Amino acid sequence: VIFDKDGTLIDFHAMWSGWAETLIDDLEVATGRDVRSPLLQVLGYDPVSRRARVGGGLISTPMARLRDLTIDVVESAGATRSEAEAALAVAWHAPDPVALAHPLTDLVTFFGALRATGRRIAIATSDDREPTLRTLSALGIDAMIDAVVCADDGPANKPAPDPVLYLCRRLDVPPRRTAVVGDSPADVQMSRAAGAGLVIGVRTGVGSDADLSDADVIVDSVASLI
Repeated sequence: VIFDKDGTLIDFHAMWSGWAETLIDDLEVATGRDVRSPLLQVLGYDPVSRRARVGGGLISTPMARLRDLTIDVVESAGATRSEAEAALAVAWHAPDPVALAHPLTDLVTFFGALRATGRRIAIATSDDREPTLRTLSALGIDAMIDAVVCADDGPANKPAPDPVLYLCRRLDVPPRRTAVVGDSPADVQMSRAAGAGLVIGVRTGVGSDADLSDADVIVDSVASLI
């Protein structure tokens, strides 16, 4: 079983909403320019509901790419490239992968139950490896996971099939005997493209039922899978 991380295993909005708001505030101070509206657009973030929108940059976009997009926004607001880089050096930071990792169920019990049936567990995330490993360790589930693929590991990112195919090769499990669980359209598209045997959407993240309609089944949370 391959799981997405943010929005599937941990609360997406607790991890990323405050980060997006702080980034925008700090960049406006660092640049002295009005970058709020274009950054909200690029990030796909609604400051009223404090939620990321499907199709926006916060969802399934690697941090390195988000940083590049942010620099482009600052340049478009009239800053030079060097000014934009200097502002990012001050304002850019990653969300705390430990303090902000709020599990959506008792993951130790959940993964223990899955492993007791003989199933292997993997993670496919658009986050980078270092914060991902810190999150899994802090949650006490790192020893229960057989393989992880992250945005900076090399394979093409979601919605390409590469993360699923990479994990299947690592664990010598064919895609047709693999279930993939995620909260976004990118997770579903990745799974379909890889030929996963079962595609499961969860309602705990960013995707609505309409967004996840190509999944084989949609459940309220990963806890429902037991």
